[in-house]
Amino acid sequence: MLLASGADDLNIIIWNWLDEKSLYSFNSGHSSNVFQCKFMPFLGDSHLVSCARDGQVRVAELSSSGLRGSTRKLAEHRGAAHKISLKSDSSHCFYTCGEDAVILHIDLRQDKPIKLCTTKENNRRVELYSIHANPFNPDEFCVGGRDQYARIYDARKISQNGGVLKKFCPEHMLSVDGRTKANVTCAVYSHDGTEVITSYNDEDIYLFENRSTDCSVLRYTGHRNNATVKGVNFYGLKSEFIISGSDCGHVFVWDKHSQKVINYFYADDGGVVNVLEPHPHAPVLATSGLDSDIKVWMPLASESTTLAGLERLVRKNTKERQMDREEEPDVDSQMLWFLMQHLRRTARAQMREAALGRGDDDDDDDVNVFSSSDDNDDNDDDEESALNSVNQCRPS
Repeated sequence: MLLASGADDLNIIIWNWLDEKSLYSFNSGHSSNVFQCKFMPFLGDSHLVSCARDGQVRVAELSSSGLRGSTRKLAEHRGAAHKISLKSDSSHCFYTCGEDAVILHIDLRQDKPIKLCTTKENNRRVELYSIHANPFNPDEFCVGGRDQYARIYDARKISQNGGVLKKFCPEHMLSVDGRTKANVTCAVYSHDGTEVITSYNDEDIYLFENRSTDCSVLRYTGHRNNATVKGVNFYGLKSEFIISGSDCGHVFVWDKHSQKVINYFYADDGGVVNVLEPHPHAPVLATSGLDSDIKVWMPLASESTTLAGLERLVRKNTKERQMDREEEPDVDSQMLWFLMQHLRRTARAQMREAALGRGDDDDDDDVNVFSSSDDNDDNDDDEESALNSVNQCRPS
């Protein structure tokens, strides 16, 4: 009956969602927007982990009445950390990724996290927004971020070949120079790990077969994913449906096989639905967006949905997407990445000068920015030489 939510106010609230009551709240210990929080499994809802824009990954020990002591920092990315993925076979271990392109394995019983690898493409770091472990094989996980590829890793094979098993990408996104403006905002496994669903920034949603390299791809259209780093998910005990929020404030529900919208509903007055989390067993869905509340949905209607107004809404989303594309300046993605690095290095230098002027110690660990050069990881070169064949899937 418990639901945990974090927000821009840096607090985490524990809810009894069935009674629509807030049980208690506490300060997360983060210094910027809390992006995700999760109860650790098999521990009686006594431990909750969280990640945030400040790059930190923290753990809170809870009792029935609230927080015990203060939260503790487990790790810190040099860039925002958007997602946490629990391992289905462990009550202590989970994965995180960040905009520093680093993937971490964290064990609550250990003092330090294990750095698995740095995600790169053509020797360039790929900022990561999403990570999710295979429910049937928790050593395997998928990541998505600021390029067009959804990557499948195996934690057991990181030292051998960089750990990359597969790279999924819709065929039309593979331009001549290998770059596209679309990037993966979220990638999630189905209930049995045989499929991976991906959502692309101001593009569509695609489903890939994870069982073979000779894959086909299904495509889900009608929503809009532009304003924020938006999630996507499966819904149903056997992943029968695909769900996503939209910039128009609605939640869209597609039938997985027919690829048709079978339901949609208004879910956010602020205009954007970011997060959708299904209950693990019951037909219940929690959503959040720009509004300050969490909404819980369940199928209670006595009649079938008529989908009145859907066609008009889809046309509006499509038109706004096209208008934004026409207005976008033609900026090379590599050049944009270079400019961002330059700005961050300049800001870091200014902070150092200010600290020296105050007589403070120059401690790099306190500056949460990207390094100006790539880490000398043994795994980085391995990943580039690993299984680089891309699953170029044709829409069905």
